[in-house]
Amino acid sequence: MWRWVRDIGEDPHYRNYKSYKIRIPSGYKIHGIDVSYAQGKIDWNRVREMEDDSVRVSFAFIKATEGVMLVDSYFKRNWREAPKAGITCGAYHFFRPKKSGLWQARFFLQNVTMERGDLPAVCDVEVLDGTSPEAMRKELKVFLKHIEKKTGVKPIIYTGISFYKDYLDGYFDGYQLWIAHYYQSRLALDSHTPWRFWQHSDKARVNGINHAVDFNVFKGDSLSFQKMLIR
Repeated sequence: MWRWVRDIGEDPHYRNYKSYKIRIPSGYKIHGIDVSYAQGKIDWNRVREMEDDSVRVSFAFIKATEGVMLVDSYFKRNWREAPKAGITCGAYHFFRPKKSGLWQARFFLQNVTMERGDLPAVCDVEVLDGTSPEAMRKELKVFLKHIEKKTGVKPIIYTGISFYKDYLDGYFDGYQLWIAHYYQSRLALDSHTPWRFWQHSDKARVNGINHAVDFNVFKGDSLSFQKMLIR
């Protein structure tokens, strides 16, 4: 791994961060992670205290629910402990296209209480589960509209870059995006695409977390980040 990192370290759009054991795209000031049960029990104070050349974990997206029955086993703990450590948090729902979008939205809101200063809710949509793209989009739209109606804030859509280009592009204008696109120096999307978060690696090592974790950047400065938060 380290030879591979050194080999690509000459790319001016990357910087190698040995503490995190990943390369991080240059030009971004605000960094964060996303977690679920897969990361196990997290020491959020150690997460917040870690720093490598001014790169710190400032925000975290935390898995809350999936479908209409599954609550992430570590959600309540993470949702409680991460803010105590000074990390800005947002909760996400893993969307199942075969299930009712309305039921999924209600289930998410039954388990997540969002407050002032939190990031907007996130809908993670990355599979069709055997449904048609049209059916997926129909239920996804219902989910998003219900969350917005109940919280007063438009949710963020999370997806992979290929899924977005194949199934979502042009259908959900007005929603801000969180895009997964790994091991690249630049996010290969049109400049007009309204992405705000980029999940650029799934291999970061962070103090206080015993497993590899996804690493993200925010597109914008601290003022634009603050404007995203629930008021």
